[in-house]
Amino acid sequence: MSFINICRDNTDPFYRYKMPPIQSKTEGRGNGIKTAIVNLGEVARALNRPSSYLVKFFGYELGAQTQLDRFLVNGAHDTSELQDSLDGFINKFVLCGSCRNPETEIVLKGKDSLERDCKACGKVTMIDPKHKLYSYIVKNPPDNKKGKKSATATANVVGGGKSISDIAAGHEGDVSSSNIDDGDEDDDLLAKKINAEAAQLQELKIKDDEWAVDMSQEAIAARARELESGLNAPSTKFDELGEWLLSESNNSTEELPSDVEIYKKIVELDIVEAPETLQVLAQTLFDEDIINQIEPHVGLLAKLINGSQEFEKSLLGGLERFIGLTKPELIPQTPKILHGFYDRDLISEEVIIPWGSKVSKKYVPKDVSKKVRKAAKPFVQWLQEAEEEDSDED
Repeated sequence: MSFINICRDNTDPFYRYKMPPIQSKTEGRGNGIKTAIVNLGEVARALNRPSSYLVKFFGYELGAQTQLDRFLVNGAHDTSELQDSLDGFINKFVLCGSCRNPETEIVLKGKDSLERDCKACGKVTMIDPKHKLYSYIVKNPPDNKKGKKSATATANVVGGGKSISDIAAGHEGDVSSSNIDDGDEDDDLLAKKINAEAAQLQELKIKDDEWAVDMSQEAIAARARELESGLNAPSTKFDELGEWLLSESNNSTEELPSDVEIYKKIVELDIVEAPETLQVLAQTLFDEDIINQIEPHVGLLAKLINGSQEFEKSLLGGLERFIGLTKPELIPQTPKILHGFYDRDLISEEVIIPWGSKVSKKYVPKDVSKKVRKAAKPFVQWLQEAEEEDSDED
């Protein structure tokens, strides 16, 4: 199924917020004719709003009675009419009044005051109380339970007593001193605990000794020499992409190519469908200021990942190489960096938790892998807690 931008006024092809278009069909005839919105549940999930809000909104806008349980609206209404009506709901009850981002929650303040709390820009904006749906929402407020994403500001880290927002803000506390200790004894204890957690969670095992894309200048040069000498050098297309990006970024007179130019280059090299492309990008798009450089590249990365966990793993592997080998001074900031990619839906907890639960030499030497995962431990534990809370609530 093709998806459309949640904010249809935004025509950016890299716009990350998508939803399925409305699908409807008419039932009955004469005075008993009704319109069923067959995929309303999926649309509601994409907008992070209860489906009853959408059905009620259609009823108010179209002047028709509704059936909440079957997603029915009395009368015959074509799909384009419903889609246009949905745009009105999105503008009034979903998009942030400040940044126009749909990553919002409806919050009931007091007895009858509704606000949109934006997780993207942090602004809280009022909802227009004149619409009839306003009164319905006040009487039936959303159940904003703290889950995987909504818990980002409040969930505590196991044993640390700190929220993930503290980690993201750089309040490392004793994480750097206690969790990033290079002593052999601590390493052994960590390895044992990680293995125990992996067994309990039945995590996916990561295969070792698999080839990873090394984008260091030395590795690229070595592969180039092998190619010139007639040897079988692996992945020259990835080398070409990496060399192109590195040469542009190292040229002081020019900036890094735009995401559109980078995507065109990837298409030209015919590596759009290759997970290793994400490894190359993870090692070439960023520098010491990686935390602030994630957002400008979200569109490109999200388009390439396209919901594939294989691509997410490759991106995470590239980041492990970048943090552990290219910029080891960033190792203490690993929780903040992972949080940045997780919060933008570029790497999911289904990928991060297994990765953090087993030391591996798939992308980096084992000692480097151990250091990076030890630094990431607070964030991985927070994700595990949030997942357990969701399971208990379910």
